[in-house]
Amino acid sequence: MIFLGALTTAKAQVYKAEEPLAHTYSIVARDAKTGEMAVGVQSHWFSVGTAVPWAEAGVGVVATQSFTNKSFGPRGLELLKEGKTPEEALAILLADDEGREVRQVAILDVQGRVATHTGKQCIRYAGHITGKDFSVQANMMLSDKVWPAMAKAFEQNANKPLAERVLLAMQAAEREGGDIRGRQSAALVVVPGKSTGKPWDDRTIDLRVDDHELPLDELARLLKVYRAYEHMNNGDLAVEKGQMQQAMQEYGKAEEMFPNNLEMKYWHAITLANNGNITEATKLLGEVYKKDKNWKELTSRLPEVGLLMLKPQDLERVLRIK
Repeated sequence: MIFLGALTTAKAQVYKAEEPLAHTYSIVARDAKTGEMAVGVQSHWFSVGTAVPWAEAGVGVVATQSFTNKSFGPRGLELLKEGKTPEEALAILLADDEGREVRQVAILDVQGRVATHTGKQCIRYAGHITGKDFSVQANMMLSDKVWPAMAKAFEQNANKPLAERVLLAMQAAEREGGDIRGRQSAALVVVPGKSTGKPWDDRTIDLRVDDHELPLDELARLLKVYRAYEHMNNGDLAVEKGQMQQAMQEYGKAEEMFPNNLEMKYWHAITLANNGNITEATKLLGEVYKKDKNWKELTSRLPEVGLLMLKPQDLERVLRIK
C-alpha cells in the first residue's frame, strides 16, 4: 500500500478499491494507413489490462493510469461519440475530479488527435510525449528516459503493423528501466477505425498477460500466435472460395510460425483430404496421430457432421494411419 497522508484530505480519498494503483507506462496510437487504433500498457501491477486500456472501434482509445480513475475510459469514449475532441473530453473528465493531480490519462480519436494529462503529483519520474497519431505516457519510472524512448521507437517503425509498433515502443521503455518496481502484467488492444456495427467483431486484437515474470515477452509470444492464426483463418477463407493454392500457402505460413502446433497441422491435413490430396493429408495426419492419438478419434467423428467428405476407401486410409 502506498501512504497517501502527504496528500490533501480530498486527495487522500482518491485511492479506493475501484481505483487501482496502476503506475505504469502506456501508449495510445493510430495507424494513419489502416485507421486502426491501439493501446499498449505494462505495469508492476496485477492484471493491468483490466484497468488502463479502453477502446471502441470507430471512436477512439483511452489509457487511464497512475492513481487510476477507470471511469475515464468509458466516459472518455462516450464524450468522443458525442462529438467532443480529445482535448475537450479530457478537460471535462478532469474538471470535477478531485484527484486530477495524481491522474495520468491519454485520449486519441479516429482522426489521430491526442490529448494527454500528467498530474503534478504523479510519482517521479513521470511525463508524456504526444506526436502525430500517438501519445506515450509514464509514471513511477526508473528514469526520465522511458517515454522518450517509447516515442522514438514508435516513430522509427512506421513500416510495421500497428500492434508490432506498439509492442516495440513498450520494449524500448523496458530497455530504459521501465517501472521502478519491475514488471508484472501487460496488455495490447487494437480496434479498427470504422465500426462494423457488430461490437463482438470490433476488437481486432485483445491480448492480456495478467501475471508473468516477463510480461512483454509473453505478450510478444501471444501476438505471434495471433498472427499465425490469422494465416489459418485466411486459409479457411480461401478454401471457402475454392482458392486452394492460396489456402495451402496460408496454412504453410501458419505452420512455419508454429511447427509444433498440432491443431494447425491437423486442419491443414483435413483440408488437403477434402480436396483430394490424400497422400499429403495422410503424411501430415501421421505426424499428428503419432504425437496424440485423440486426433485420430476426432477424424472418425468429422464425417458425421460433414467436415470430412471422403470416399469410404479414402476415409479408411486416413483412419488406419499409425
